[in-house]
Amino acid sequence: MRSAFLGALLERARTDQRIYVITPDLGFSVLEPFKEAYPERFMNVGIAEQSAVGVASGLALGGFIPYIYSIIPFAVMRCYEQIRVDAAYMKLPVRIVGVGAGLTYGAQGATHHALEDVALMRALPNMTVYSPGDPVETRHVTTASFDIPGPVYIRLGKNGERILHHDEQENPVMIGTMIPMIEGDQLTVLATGPALALAHEWVQRLREEDVPLRAALYSVPTIKPLDEEALRAQIRLGRPLITIEEHSIIGGLGSAVAELVAESGATVRFRRMGLPDSFIHDVGSQAYLRGRAGLTYDAFYQMAKGVMSG
Repeated sequence: MRSAFLGALLERARTDQRIYVITPDLGFSVLEPFKEAYPERFMNVGIAEQSAVGVASGLALGGFIPYIYSIIPFAVMRCYEQIRVDAAYMKLPVRIVGVGAGLTYGAQGATHHALEDVALMRALPNMTVYSPGDPVETRHVTTASFDIPGPVYIRLGKNGERILHHDEQENPVMIGTMIPMIEGDQLTVLATGPALALAHEWVQRLREEDVPLRAALYSVPTIKPLDEEALRAQIRLGRPLITIEEHSIIGGLGSAVAELVAESGATVRFRRMGLPDSFIHDVGSQAYLRGRAGLTYDAFYQMAKGVMSG
């Protein structure tokens, strides 16, 4: 995802002199191509995330489109007040690019987990929240961010994520919408961010069970504003709904969908799958920590069976 983001940014920067990159001393082995191509539009502010947001907001007031790049806990939590007051309050085109979604940096421990970032950014007025699920969505999200007048949060994994969108002519990636991935007529699964690859695998495995389930899968790379029209259409179908995300069960995609389901007055059966409302004290790989947190196929399978039976 990081390479897809940088590639889209470099392509735009060739013709758009407003593109500017700021790093709080992170992004080594990723941002060098931008720094070498446009040194006058690159700044390392050191380990000073709050200052990075202040500098970016000043640049935005001066007509630039600044992108702040860092690991999510530092890009979002450490400087939340500055994002709120300097960028969101003034509706400035500041872009916060956070890497390490969910448990990506599991080996670094709980300080580097990104469990509550979507909840924080969703709560900010004027903020657009993107959570792409593969490199293709990352490229489209980055391109979409160039022309949004207010602040944007882009939640990325790391690198090496597999491509899930293989034929854009047949199934175009439209940012701002729920993107159909797999057709099905019994159950609808909505997934976002790094959980999209899990959901893609799990929905296919459901069809191989002794009692197969034909679930439809939609990717939701845009969490705010949510594609309410498409979601209401799914609700009207009356099929059970499941959301999957590598984020706290509180405040992310599941909460956004739950709000709309509740306000619609629908009686559709609905379940959320995410990370528990607790810190994860274990240290290990992303796959290991997913298992410890209950983000597994077995848990999904039981949830799918349960929601189908009522």
